[in-house]
Amino acid sequence: MKSVNTVTLLGNVSRDPELKSTPTGQTVCTFGLATNRVWKDANGEKQTLPEFHNVIAWAGLADLCGKYVKKGKPLYVKGYLKTHTWEDNQNKMKHYMTEVVMQDLVLLGSKSAASDAAEEVEDEEKEEEAVAV
Repeated sequence: MKSVNTVTLLGNVSRDPELKSTPTGQTVCTFGLATNRVWKDANGEKQTLPEFHNVIAWAGLADLCGKYVKKGKPLYVKGYLKTHTWEDNQNKMKHYMTEVVMQDLVLLGSKSAASDAAEEVEDEEKEEEAVAV
């Protein structure tokens, strides 16, 4: 049986990216993304419910996020969900954290930042093609 694990989000960055390197030297970037669910209640009143997502990006996407993604900026993110579990030894409680592992992004808003990032992605893709040949 096939399964699908795909997430597409369009929202605003809720916290500035945090860029780090793993012990093996791979770049990783984490940040928050806020989305809103909007609907009308039984009285016809508009209701809004914010949702906050943890986003993680690796390698080249992590570098781009560290360079161009800023708190408050609109962003389109596509990826998949990954859930981590751990147990707190002190009170024996099991904890869960779900994050969006980014596979693609589109910078929205400022055209100059978006075009700079697009050029950088194209340059990286050309470098990868040259190495593969």
